[in-house]
Amino acid sequence: MAVMYTTLNLTFDNKIATLTLSRAEKRNAICHALIDDFLAALREVEESSAQVLIVAAEGKAFSAGLDLEDLQALVTHTAEENRAHSHRIATLVRSLYDFPKTTIAAVNGAAIAGGAAIATLCDFTLASTAASFGYAEVKIGFVPAIVSAFLMRQVGEKHARDLLLTGRIIMADEAYRMGLVNEVVEAGAPQERARRLAEELLENSPASLRATKALLRSYGGDQLSLDIQNGMEANASIRQSADFVEGVRSFLERRKPRWSE
Repeated sequence: MAVMYTTLNLTFDNKIATLTLSRAEKRNAICHALIDDFLAALREVEESSAQVLIVAAEGKAFSAGLDLEDLQALVTHTAEENRAHSHRIATLVRSLYDFPKTTIAAVNGAAIAGGAAIATLCDFTLASTAASFGYAEVKIGFVPAIVSAFLMRQVGEKHARDLLLTGRIIMADEAYRMGLVNEVVEAGAPQERARRLAEELLENSPASLRATKALLRSYGGDQLSLDIQNGMEANASIRQSADFVEGVRSFLERRKPRWSE
């Protein structure tokens, strides 16, 4: 059975659901429609008999981050609109992180900013040798605020400071050494490896898997919620700055930014 969405495909086979981002022409960039589709797909999988969810992507990129049209629109948003948009991003990443069924990301290429969050917040992240990861927000006057709450927990403070303050892009092998990635596989093979892993997981007790995930989510849950809330405020606040406006415009105009300080 296949269910079609505007920005992704969702298929079910033998207790395994596969959510495939399908905006290859836009490098699977995150837009309003993709957020809506992704959240709806998560609900559908949660209500289905599937026990494992694979998240994959069409094309050469896993997800290049925020869609350019959406990014450009942020420059004109009001403070209230920015808070609402930050809340939508937080809902997306938190819903994936808290998803009650086991999740596997099959990362085939670049996973940048929000794309990196989707790739690394799954229970397992399998990366092609061609995959890359990065949190480049500081390069356009933005703050990687929401994802920082998760990144600190995944790779520790020193690695998080490195990635978030430099905005550099790292390849799969370095992401593996940092702890962002569980396994690096040959180029073109992450989905096949994800499928084999999913079949291994199906041998385990579904009730035990759900209970284990619920237990893991309970660790530091209140603090994580507070950190995400603080992140949303920081995210919305920086968008009112001159540096954010200049950063976005220079990025879209393909020129070096002229910062205010």
